[in-house]
Amino acid sequence: MGSKNGKPVLREEDIAALTKSSGLNEAQVKESFDAFLAEHPNGKLKIKDFREMMVKAVPKKDAKKMEKHLFRMYDSDKDGCIDFTEFMLVLHIMSDGAPEEVLNNVFCVFDVNGDGVISIKEMNKLIKDMYGLLKSEDPDIAAKNLIAKTAFAEMDKNEDGKVSKEEFVKACMGQEEISKMLTSRIVDIFGGC
Repeated sequence: MGSKNGKPVLREEDIAALTKSSGLNEAQVKESFDAFLAEHPNGKLKIKDFREMMVKAVPKKDAKKMEKHLFRMYDSDKDGCIDFTEFMLVLHIMSDGAPEEVLNNVFCVFDVNGDGVISIKEMNKLIKDMYGLLKSEDPDIAAKNLIAKTAFAEMDKNEDGKVSKEEFVKACMGQEEISKMLTSRIVDIFGGC
């Protein structure tokens, strides 16, 4: 996204990338951009705006603790804001993307520190933050630490103490029970978006 006279503008390369990745035509991309700007005149979605969007999208779910994790998935350039291009790319992938694309995005939710792998500490943090969502859907769900340990064991196939993106995708695609349940809960949040 560019800027002209201090106002956000959609560059031709942004339009081309979004038409290619989203399946929308050029007019639809421009229309979506105009709608985004109407809501966010500076062209940026800050964490506060994202929180409000999440409350509207999933009002009955306790997604508050998940906000920062989901925000991180959208904020690909890590500037603390989500611009239109970031927003559209993730939204498209989460709604219409191939399973591998969706899981690659969901991996970013689990990779809290952005180092390209998931540690047991990151898994524990995410499960702790997700537990309200999980518990509301299944009151008999196992304890947080058991879920985290089981998911980590399912994913860490080479037992090196960290889960790579490839291991993560394989565990989820391979129908590993806990791994699939966790990722499906994250994807379910997007069903409301």
